[in-house]
Amino acid sequence: MSLESRSDDGVPELTARVVRAAFPKGTLAIRIREVLGTLFTDEDFAGAFPDRGRPAISPGALALVSVLQYAEGLSDRQAADQVRARMDWKFLLGLELDDPGFDFTVLGDFRSRLITHGLEERVLEAALARLSGAALLRAGGRQRTDSTHVLAAVRTLNRMEFVGETLRAALEVLAAAAPDWLTPLISPAWVQRYGAKVDNYRFPKGEDVRREWAKQVGRDGFALLDAIDETAAPVWLREVPAVRVMRQAWAEQYHRDGQGVRWREGRDLPPGRDRLSSPYDTDARYGVKRGSGWCGYKVHLSETCEPDAPHLITNVETTDATVNDTEVTAQVHQHLAERELKPREHVVDAGYVTAAHILAAREDHGIDLVGPVGIDTHHSGRDTQAPDLTQAAFKTDWEARNVTCPGGAVSGSWSQQRKASGTPLVRVHFALADCDACPLRPRCTKAANGKWGRSLTLLPREQQQILEEQRAEQQTDAWKERYNVRAGVEGTISQAVRRTHLRRTPYRGQSKTRLANVLSATALNIIRVDAWLNETPLGTTRVSHLARLTLAA
Repeated sequence: MSLESRSDDGVPELTARVVRAAFPKGTLAIRIREVLGTLFTDEDFAGAFPDRGRPAISPGALALVSVLQYAEGLSDRQAADQVRARMDWKFLLGLELDDPGFDFTVLGDFRSRLITHGLEERVLEAALARLSGAALLRAGGRQRTDSTHVLAAVRTLNRMEFVGETLRAALEVLAAAAPDWLTPLISPAWVQRYGAKVDNYRFPKGEDVRREWAKQVGRDGFALLDAIDETAAPVWLREVPAVRVMRQAWAEQYHRDGQGVRWREGRDLPPGRDRLSSPYDTDARYGVKRGSGWCGYKVHLSETCEPDAPHLITNVETTDATVNDTEVTAQVHQHLAERELKPREHVVDAGYVTAAHILAAREDHGIDLVGPVGIDTHHSGRDTQAPDLTQAAFKTDWEARNVTCPGGAVSGSWSQQRKASGTPLVRVHFALADCDACPLRPRCTKAANGKWGRSLTLLPREQQQILEEQRAEQQTDAWKERYNVRAGVEGTISQAVRRTHLRRTPYRGQSKTRLANVLSATALNIIRVDAWLNETPLGTTRVSHLARLTLAA
């Protein structure tokens, strides 16, 4: 389909007259149209449509319907029906009352085009541009960011379920695509093992028996892969997606050598970030946060939080579940800068903050990153009545490249090193003779190296100074009051979960999940603009009946 630009001549007169008579107090769709006009134009999505071919249904209209769909929790079919049946939707879209709408499958095709052309963020960016033009959004001020988990649209599998279901998925595809080739390879035992969905409760009892079952699955899988790799087998079998997934999974889960097939264990397994979690969603990963694990993704939402303007989501980042919050901070700042929506102050929790991030935010973007840094953990752990010595008690002379301890001893070793992640650091050691005779030794840490006494680990100079300043500042009441605004972003996540089901993606794959998260965020923005226009106050924190009794007492 080609893009055929649609001119917006406003709402048809009959549609406007009937809708205003039917809804004298207005609806969300009516108010958004009256304040923001045409929220999306066809040119916003021109990159997803060719210049030639059959004319397409207006991409701007499809984008708007997609956002309304998330705002009201509708399926594709229900959303297409609303375009035909709802007068206020026709008002928002600028349609005649007798407009027949479109087939619901067009919405899925529109999403696919956005993903194929890398335009997942375009819906949010276009909406933010319109909101900025209407003076409802501006750069500067304060913003806040937080993340939450997103469950993949697949089951969470343990390792044995995973390998069994991966082999079953490949066999199902091959049985449909190449039945004549597969039939001689399978046996009744294979049908018994892989004929139905692999579930943990169907496994044999006993740890040893289960491990042997997992090895048998491994042997069966290698036998199938060997048959596919034979020269007599059709070459195209090797390119079947389910087969390629199984090949990757077997490399991650098994060893095969002269001793046979062995089950990988412990450190022999690839890290979670590089290991498949489901044969049906190869982007999903298994993540753990605060003791809770899930298979899927993580979404990071950034929003404005000024008291004299609506709180609008300005950025959405979608990662797999294993990505730490600290890895996203720089990306959030870069995207906000590209949209010309950089905040003056960015308030986040401890997961997004390091001294390096604070420094980079200031130097690269002029942003004051506000969040608690890690406390000084240099303590002895011994039972002493006096407090433990922290890094703040040691004086660092960066020019002379030495450190003086509270007892007056000067360090004897200063070396620049790097963590395994590549982060630079400075390692400082004191002489063992100085530390053994020091009366402050019970309050100091134990030596990491028997050759030396007390040791310190420092960041590069600028980062270390920022770290020390931040540790001192975040103990003050003024900083705590300034930081209190961060808690409001949890209400945004709660609203997104309740209104748009943010914590469960309806699609498989990170690109589709990212688009779903962007549509959710854009839907929340128009809901919030409508609430702002209606002067609806922000919701208060919900308190249980039991908590109310306690507060009253």
